[in-house]
Amino acid sequence: MPTRHRLFDLTRLKLQPLAERTHDLDFVPASCPARTAPAPTASVRPALSTVAARLAAARKSGAVRVLMMGAHVLRSGVQPYLLDLLRRGFVSLVAVNGACVIHDFELALIGATTESVARYIKDGEFGLWTETGRINDIVAAGDAEGLGLGEAVGREIARGAYPHKDLSLLARAWELGIPVTVHVGIGQDIIHQHPNFSGAAFGSASHRDFLIYAAEVEGLEGGVVMNLGSAVMAPEVYLKALAMARNVAAREGREIRRFTTLVCDLHDLPEDTRAEAPKGSAAYYFRPWKTMLVRTVADGGESFYCRARHDESVPELWTALQGM
Repeated sequence: MPTRHRLFDLTRLKLQPLAERTHDLDFVPASCPARTAPAPTASVRPALSTVAARLAAARKSGAVRVLMMGAHVLRSGVQPYLLDLLRRGFVSLVAVNGACVIHDFELALIGATTESVARYIKDGEFGLWTETGRINDIVAAGDAEGLGLGEAVGREIARGAYPHKDLSLLARAWELGIPVTVHVGIGQDIIHQHPNFSGAAFGSASHRDFLIYAAEVEGLEGGVVMNLGSAVMAPEVYLKALAMARNVAAREGREIRRFTTLVCDLHDLPEDTRAEAPKGSAAYYFRPWKTMLVRTVADGGESFYCRARHDESVPELWTALQGM
């Protein structure tokens, strides 16, 4: 029996071309940080130096090296550093949210991304851009082939006519055979507003990505999980996948205990993050702290926190990995 409630009629929406949008970030100029070669930083925070050594050891042993991140990482212009880390094998899987896919796609297509919410929400224009909605068709077609969401979009950008595909993390990962798993919450991304959005296709493709992620976490013993700026998606997806992996490992006589986690964010956490914040405090509800820095590494793992902007932490991590 269908729902008793009224549904919004998506056919009533008016979409506009990206050419009519004012972009807050323009990565076309050659002087843009996203277009320049990686350069070593003058110094590296101790936590990032330690994690770099753990990454090198994990690469050598074949343990997993997971990079989870929010969309602001791509908006910070650190693509050259990330792409080089992929090329050199320091990352075996990238996990992102839906906004990362949108920024990556728009950057590959037009070399620009990001709109002013304050400006475009006034008249209901926010997010309703024709070309960005092509992601919905790409995901639906990929899901029909049995592809993950990140795999479908990465393949499309790598093979298609995208003038700025050199900026695309998804395309480069697809070319290298590195999975990019996309973990979406329906209603959170602008392309979910579009008439061609299929909840069934996105749910299926994103669930497939979750299973790809969970399969990777099975090899986390001796490995590294990094979270750059994701307050909810990263710790929650990681937590559930780790529970699944440990459940199977326990029945197979294995353990997943000794690994390293890194959280890079702007929250002002204490120097010692090995204990949870007091229950009831605002900091207690910062999931990366209690989930990634405390609870899941309590039985043999080690965690590190780096308070820094992404355009600081990513270049510093890259610098620490030089020569390894």
